Amino acid sequence: MAGANTAGADRDVATQSLNRELQDKGFLLTSTEDIINWARNGSLHWMTFGLACCAVEMMHTSMPRYDVERFGTAPRASPRQSDLMIVAGTLTNKMAPALRKVYDQMPEPRYVISMGSCANGGG
Repeated sequence: MAGANTAGADRDVATQSLNRELQDKGFLLTSTEDIINWARNGSLHWMTFGLACCAVEMMHTSMPRYDVERFGTAPRASPRQSDLMIVAGTLTNKMAPALRKVYDQMPEPRYVISMGSCANGGG
């Protein structure tokens, strides 16, 4: 369990180092392979909270044509394994408590993205 606590600290140190280098120079000097590996190391584990047709569009991102998993994302079905919740569809007053319950089960740090016209503006 000690490794889990130090992983966040190591990531914070690396992020602070990158931020300092960007502020000093305005650019990073690295290889493409290092950038891709860095992105995969910090990849988000996302889950979709599908409420409408946008949830079907989310399924398409995992199919062979788009295959977002090749970029290091990892879809999860459980909120306890997810860093990111993608709300795809209209969130009604009746469904809001269920969304909050799922959100509360996610570990910190956690993020939420609303996807589509319904989630952003009601349809």
